[in-house]
Amino acid sequence: MFKKAALLSAVAIIAISTPALARDQIRIVGSSTVYPFATAVAEEFGKTSGFPTPVIESTGSGGGLKLFCAGVGTQFPDITNSSRRIKKSEVEECAKNGATEVTEVKIGFDGIVLANNINGPTMDISRAEIWQALAKQVPVDGKLVDNPYKNWNEIDPSLPNEAIEVLGPPPTSGTRDAFVELVMEHGCEEFDAVKAIEDKKMRGAVCKSMREDGAFIEAGENDNLIVQKLVSTPTAFGIFGYSFLEENGDKVKAATVEGVAPEYDAISSGEYPVSRSMYFYVKNAHVGTVPGIKEYVTEFTSEDAFSPVGYLAQRGLIALPDAARAEVAKTAQSLTPMKM
Repeated sequence: MFKKAALLSAVAIIAISTPALARDQIRIVGSSTVYPFATAVAEEFGKTSGFPTPVIESTGSGGGLKLFCAGVGTQFPDITNSSRRIKKSEVEECAKNGATEVTEVKIGFDGIVLANNINGPTMDISRAEIWQALAKQVPVDGKLVDNPYKNWNEIDPSLPNEAIEVLGPPPTSGTRDAFVELVMEHGCEEFDAVKAIEDKKMRGAVCKSMREDGAFIEAGENDNLIVQKLVSTPTAFGIFGYSFLEENGDKVKAATVEGVAPEYDAISSGEYPVSRSMYFYVKNAHVGTVPGIKEYVTEFTSEDAFSPVGYLAQRGLIALPDAARAEVAKTAQSLTPMKM
């Protein structure tokens, strides 16, 4: 009986003192916009590297960073994709939970499009008009009121005489964050009634808040579902990344924003008003514990992958300029920790 008890005690001590077995697959979470690019790299990496194909989950940028920054250990993700830059508060959350060294990898550019069925109305629209269509409150006769607009042409006669119905990403999405920053916050600045609000917090809420009366519909993190909805509903519009427009050019088309179409060169140069950068983040503490992380980063930042003629360009990635791309590859492949 004593021997049995001693044996059980020893097993318990070993179980407590031994860390969880390392995973043999890289675990990646994050942005639905970066997901197609990460998936393409993961598939190529799995075929050519000798390491298992990484497991990738589309959680949205905010959701991915929350999971990524929750701690260090094989129960937490190794890499998170993001269609916006990590926030200072997220860096601090990572550090608080032990992830003190994180490598930032900027992979290229993307444009956020307002798209509809290829057979639907063609639209040229400003960011101020998009804000008027989607904001919870808008100025009418100099006063802020609950959004009264039902049809696009009520905002401007040149816009379609169709009901406003826009499918877009949820608050956990980096696309949502970027859309709010680049479109909603910019568009609201055109109106004196908004500029007159002295309380910055209140003014920010007016600029950022989306209407909740059914004209704007949160459609989840799967941009392909938005495309499917646009195919079946010719009068609806959807908000998603340029790569999904490229993949579905036979089904959907994009509005021009302030006279500029979301095309490769216009997004790369920043001429298209709703352009943004895309990233992934690596938890350096997991390198050497989970096999293949460094090699995956090297594959992603190789010229075969993320250059203008790489296989990611065929998926819609808009490449960084040559000098910037070389610098990113050097920093990424050496796993140099980021500094905010």
